Order: sequence, then structure tokens, then C-alpha cells
Amino acid sequence: MSARFVIFFTALSGFITVGLGAFASHMLRTQLSSRLYEVLQTGIQYQMFHTLALFGVGGLMLRQPDRGLNQTAVLFMTGMVFFSGSLYLLALSGQHWLGAITPIGGVLFLAGWLNLGRVAFRQLS
Repeated sequence: MSARFVIFFTALSGFITVGLGAFASHMLRTQLSSRLYEVLQTGIQYQMFHTLALFGVGGLMLRQPDRGLNQTAVLFMTGMVFFSGSLYLLALSGQHWLGAITPIGGVLFLAGWLNLGRVAFRQLS
């Protein structure tokens, strides 16, 4: 995967996160129960945290392409889809079984952070 694609994905994710956050705040706050609104906000927060982290990974990839950074980018991107995506679908549909998918995304996020640490340790050695 190229740094160009990672940064494009980052820009798209940031756009979606800000847009969904604004839409949720202005249009969905009164439409959703407080619990489902909180679920939606959690998805938005975690997507933004990992969008910023992914931007950093993309920047590092521009400086020095690395297979480990590529793996980290994939883990963060798929984590966003599984974690935040499942929370968005749960909040908007009310289908609570979707919450069973969320931990898969959480594990992908954790694996991405561990992998980023491995890459940093390897490059600094």
C-alpha cells in the first residue's frame, strides 16, 4: 500500500468523522436515545483518534517506506471500519447484535499500536 493511498484514506476518514460529528450533534442528538447517542460519539472519537494516528503513519511512510508501517496502516484502517463502523450501524439501526463486531475493531487497533511500537523499536535499534 502506498503512502499516497494512506494519506488519501486519512483525508477521507477525517472528512467523514467531522461531517458525522456535526450531523450527530445537530440532527441526531434529539433523534437517538442518550445511550445510542453515546455509542455514536464513541465511534466518532475513536475514528478521529486513529485518523490522526494514521496521518502520522502515512507521513512516516512518505519519508521511509516500510513493510511494518504498511501493516500498521492496514490495522488502523480495518480497525476503524470494524470498531467505528459497527458502532455507527448499531447507533443508527438499534441492532444491538452489531456490538459483537466492535471488539474485533478494538483488537485491530491494539495490534496496530503494538506493531507501530515494534517498528519504532526496530528502526531505533
